[in-house]
Amino acid sequence: MTGKATLEAPDCGPEETASESANVPATEPSGEVAAPKSTGEEQTPKPQEPAPHVPAPDAPAASKPAPRSEDVPSAPLLLAVEDVGDSSVTVSWEPPEWLGKLGFQGYVLELRREGALEWVPVNTRPMMVTQQTVRNLALGDKFFVRVTAVSSAGAGPPAVLDQPVHIQETIEAPKIRVPRHLRQTYIRQVGEAINLQIPFQGNPTPRASWTHNGHALDSQRVNVRTGDQDSILFIRSAQRSDSGCYELTVQLEGLEAKAAIDILVIEKPGSPSSIRLLDVWGCNAALEWTPPQDTGNTELLGYTVQKADKKTGQWFTVLERYHPTTCTISDLIVGNSYSFRVFSENLCGLSDSAAVTKELAHIQKTDIVAKPKSFVERDFSEAPSFTQPLADHISTPGYSTQLFCSVRASPKPKIIWMKNKMNIQGDPKYRAISEQGVCTLEIRKPSPFDSGVYTCKAINVLGEASVDCRLEVKGEGLRGDAP
Repeated sequence: MTGKATLEAPDCGPEETASESANVPATEPSGEVAAPKSTGEEQTPKPQEPAPHVPAPDAPAASKPAPRSEDVPSAPLLLAVEDVGDSSVTVSWEPPEWLGKLGFQGYVLELRREGALEWVPVNTRPMMVTQQTVRNLALGDKFFVRVTAVSSAGAGPPAVLDQPVHIQETIEAPKIRVPRHLRQTYIRQVGEAINLQIPFQGNPTPRASWTHNGHALDSQRVNVRTGDQDSILFIRSAQRSDSGCYELTVQLEGLEAKAAIDILVIEKPGSPSSIRLLDVWGCNAALEWTPPQDTGNTELLGYTVQKADKKTGQWFTVLERYHPTTCTISDLIVGNSYSFRVFSENLCGLSDSAAVTKELAHIQKTDIVAKPKSFVERDFSEAPSFTQPLADHISTPGYSTQLFCSVRASPKPKIIWMKNKMNIQGDPKYRAISEQGVCTLEIRKPSPFDSGVYTCKAINVLGEASVDCRLEVKGEGLRGDAP
């Protein structure tokens, strides 16, 4: 006796009552029928309208005697609305407690629009189902629903919904689906096109708007096209001023969703401002330069240092993505003269130009010395002095790091490395190298405990000198040895 049907009722005038449908012979569930349509006459109540609980689906009393109460079914139980769409409604109920003594035929579903008095049947014949779906309803309709059980003896009392059913458009909250590649900073180069397609959802179609850093977009530079399912932001030729936070807002009847997209427009950096040759000794040359004034709207990845022999004029790369602004070039060929140049580098690549040294670094031959007879040999003995001090350094835990400095002295000095004024010679964690005046301390896989003040001391018979720097190893729970 239970089941489900999808129904459409034929068009009915206001004079057709539920009793006219109750006398139709019972049939199996039919196909879809249209929902009952209202007419102008439904808005005029009739004074002869029977009371709501009078059994309407039965035949008129004048043509047929009223059946006994035990012969007709009782009212269906638990009438409820299961689902309401923008053009349909689904109702369900439970069978009545009493099906009547005579043959049970099924149920008749009826609708009454708000403001009308006439009940219009949806199914013209009783159906053996306890759930029905009425389709093809119009937006804005409000109507009451009742269902009546019918037997061979007639229709029982109806079960009526307490509240009217309102057919209205289903509202789906707006939602923005940001593509994965736009969930982090979107980087473009100057002159490239920016084309952002952001899908969104919502029913009915929501209203979309864009802002740039909290302000309205510049319509002269930015084009926006919004459809039913996405919004496209397009910039034909990006400039650095186009960088910033672009926010898409989707609004629908008091509901809204927002998505922020960070865009960074970059270009190649400028060259270092200046470069100079600090010192030349042995086969080494010390350089120093100043950072570029324009980094290309992004951070630098480092510097590229190149050298060129005066004889050949060909440039060879010595250092790549080198971060400090001072360096020592070693292993230069004796008897040659060198020029040096430095490029800046960021995500776009190397700078278009480089800073070039004005002076040449002459690597003298030490085995050929012209000594006139009257020449008095000079005593080149000198106390240690550092030509390049140690620089403060920040390192990452687990990655070996090196500290550099250069010293000159005659005779050759003894190099001592200390951490927080304590000698670290012989510690396997450290490796000290001193070659041709360049002193290097390598710290193997440092941890936050290796942070502190490092000292390089040079000692010979004429005196001593020392330089300090601070090493910071970043990491959680930083507890360096430095005070």
